[in-house]
Amino acid sequence: MKAIADTGFIVAFGNRNDRHHDWALDVAQRVNTPFLTCEAVLAEAAFHLSSVAYVLTLVNDGLLQVGFHLADNFEQLATLARKYRDQKPDLADLCLVRMSEIYPRHVIVTVDARDFRT
Repeated sequence: MKAIADTGFIVAFGNRNDRHHDWALDVAQRVNTPFLTCEAVLAEAAFHLSSVAYVLTLVNDGLLQVGFHLADNFEQLATLARKYRDQKPDLADLCLVRMSEIYPRHVIVTVDARDFRT
């Protein structure tokens, strides 16, 4: 399985007390390539885990890989922001939607089904 990691997955993976921790560990074992993600997701995860160092370690160790560059996708993100403005998406969510367009064979691994059912 090829996957794109959302903030909730990373937080659940890194926090043993998170109610989704066991699920995140299980998903991580089933993915045979690094989870793609974006800088906005890494920033959110570092904030929620209170550890930039831990999140950077996940990238350095190969669990996560930055597979998106905001500057290269600015126009598409602006279009998505207008399209989904009624949903009030944050930047990380818009980046993940754009990544799903770029990487159509990757699933978005998230605990936030509400944002990604649209």
